[in-house]
Amino acid sequence: MPDPAVPDPAVPDPAGFDLTGFNTAPADVLRPLLTECLAVPRWVDAVLAGRPYPDVDALLAGSARAADLSDEEVRAALAGHPRIGEGARHGGVSAAWSADEQSGVARSSADRLAAANAAYENRFGHLYLVCAAGLSAGEVLDDLAARMDNEPAEELRVAGRELGKIAALRLGKVVA
Repeated sequence: MPDPAVPDPAVPDPAGFDLTGFNTAPADVLRPLLTECLAVPRWVDAVLAGRPYPDVDALLAGSARAADLSDEEVRAALAGHPRIGEGARHGGVSAAWSADEQSGVARSSADRLAAANAAYENRFGHLYLVCAAGLSAGEVLDDLAARMDNEPAEELRVAGRELGKIAALRLGKVVA
């Protein structure tokens, strides 16, 4: 498993930007970092195109508007996320963010999470995703169980909304 603390040299340090720096940085510098927030090229392009943002709230609002994802975009973005309770498959900024976001999910629940993830993936054909920041393993398991009753099309929309929440959380870290 990669070490989430090892930075990816292709991705700029997210701590290097304030809003002014974000608004003025070249698009080719921001693109890899935004892709770490949400791996949807259309979303990245929309966030870049909205610059300059007058304040962080406007940036997050623009991000939210662009995060109305198509089914194909949701599936593609899900493919890059680690399962809840598992480490990221690659290092870098998003791996470190993911580890931080899942910090409330106790490793002692790994077997229960693995079984629940497998059941979810068998039902829906994609991994389970929730914005886990601040959630305990029990809360994640309760959410996963509740979502098992969703119809597949509705569940894909729910996963898309969760991707949008994660993108906003991460984007907030970029310009903090």
